[in-house]
Amino acid sequence: MKITRIAAYGLELPFKEGSYRCRNRTETGQTSTIVEIGTDAGLAGWGEIAPLGAFYSEAFAGGVRAGLGVLAPELLGRDPREVQRLARVMDAAMYGQMDVKTPIDIALWDLFAQAAGLPLAEALGGRDGHAVALYRSVSQDRPEVMERTARRHLDDGYRRLQVKVGDDPLVDAERLERVAALAGPDVALYCDANGGWTSQDALRFLDATRGLDYVLEQPCLAYEENLRVRRACARPFVLDESCDSLDALVRIRADGAADGVTVKISRFGGVTRARRARDLAVDSGLMVTVECVGGAEIASSAIAHMSLSTPAERRTHTVDFHNWFSVSNAAGFPDVRDGAMRAPTAAGLGVVPLKERFGPPILAFDLGGHGG
Repeated sequence: MKITRIAAYGLELPFKEGSYRCRNRTETGQTSTIVEIGTDAGLAGWGEIAPLGAFYSEAFAGGVRAGLGVLAPELLGRDPREVQRLARVMDAAMYGQMDVKTPIDIALWDLFAQAAGLPLAEALGGRDGHAVALYRSVSQDRPEVMERTARRHLDDGYRRLQVKVGDDPLVDAERLERVAALAGPDVALYCDANGGWTSQDALRFLDATRGLDYVLEQPCLAYEENLRVRRACARPFVLDESCDSLDALVRIRADGAADGVTVKISRFGGVTRARRARDLAVDSGLMVTVECVGGAEIASSAIAHMSLSTPAERRTHTVDFHNWFSVSNAAGFPDVRDGAMRAPTAAGLGVVPLKERFGPPILAFDLGGHGG
């Protein structure tokens, strides 16, 4: 089997709730870049990346698309089933830029699993259970607005809430108090600052919320500051933005810096490396959340498959990003209910991209030498 064509498409994904605020910045949606890899066997693989603006990760939509123009020609004529080898090919052609490599790598795994006649979860080692628990984020806003948002999510069946903090620690404490009083003891609460605090801010927040039950997630951006907070924190502690490489994960394990980590597929350049990080975290005795930076059904399918191939006893939860948006990019993935998500059972990602919604390709390369 050979790769004969690589095309990229763009799609705007407006947030259903109008906006989303984290790290004290507000976005009204995400810009998705969707990659299609065609083969001489008639199979096509699909991948997606949708950065949150330009402030959250190293890449942004324009950077992803420029990078795809560099990487796509390097893969034409190669066997898409050689996912590990092609990851090295991309590394040789482009240093870093994991967000650029992510949609290609997901599409390669989609093809690998289709060629094997397996759903992606089974191709990644096997499905452990039928569903993965979901959390829903409560975007930063005034405490009373966040309380109303939390109520909507609870009414929709979510039983895990991620309260966005990272602002004034005393205002953040009020935000958490309002959500906690509404949610009650049966709802798991996570306070995620996305690295927005100093260690001093985080310690003030801990002191102000001593009577509440929650998990603290990524209070500070700098690893050393997080470590200081961790040593003063009596609650479960999760690192997300600090878990950005295998080396970082080894350091987290050696320092006892967290009880759990978030492995974002896009942070590791796709499924290939994210799987390695996930497995190392599991073997290190950490709890694991597998997710991405965003995206609709194509990205959510990859998240669901990789989450369900994570051992259930080490799996925390994940997120159904496709339900955050008012636009869909694929059919065949509606299975979210009772606060949990199930992965498709068809081969590969198991979704059918709605190509008619994408418009003409942003770029396309084929073996005939045409591209641009």
